[in-house]
Amino acid sequence: MQEFMKWTLDAIRTEGLSMSWMEAKRVEWTLLLAPRLRHLLNGGTFVIITDDERAWFETYILSNINNSQNTRPILPFVSLRSFYPALDSINSKDEMMLLDDMLSLAFGNGYMYFYIGKSNDKRSQIAKLNDDSYLWLFDEQVQNSFFLSSKDESLDTKLISLFKLFNKSIDAALMAQISL
Repeated sequence: MQEFMKWTLDAIRTEGLSMSWMEAKRVEWTLLLAPRLRHLLNGGTFVIITDDERAWFETYILSNINNSQNTRPILPFVSLRSFYPALDSINSKDEMMLLDDMLSLAFGNGYMYFYIGKSNDKRSQIAKLNDDSYLWLFDEQVQNSFFLSSKDESLDTKLISLFKLFNKSIDAALMAQISL
C-alpha cells in the first residue's frame, strides 16, 4: 500500500505535461481529498452542485463516475439539481438547513456536497454551510477548498484532468492501493 501523497505525485507525472501544473498543488489536493475518500469508503454520498457555467461538468462527472467500463461498484454520486429541482429557489439559511435535513434523511450513511464553480454563486453558499463539503472554488481561496481561477484559459481542460485524477484516486482507495 502506497502513501497517498506519493501515489498522487506518480499519477500526476504519468499524465505528462497536461497535469504538470498540479505538481505544485498536490499537497493541497491530497490533504483535501483524503478525508473525502474516507467518506466515500464509509458509504457516504457525494451530492454534486455546480454554478450555471459548470452545469456541463456536472453532467460529465455523472456520466463518467459510474461508467460501465469501470471495474468497481457503482458509487453514490447524485446531482442536487436533479434530486431537488427547486434548488434555485433557496434563498435563506433556514431553507438551506431544511435541505440539509432532507438530505440527512435520504442518505443515512451521510452525504457531502461536492461544489464546483464560482465562489460568489448562491449555490456555493449551500456547500459552504457544511464544513465537510468538497469545494473546487473559482476566484476565492477558502479553507478546505481547492482554488482555481475562472480566468484561466485552460480551466475546462484542467477540470477534466482533475476529474480524471479524482477518479483514479477513488480506484486506488477502493483497491486498497493507497493509505489515507
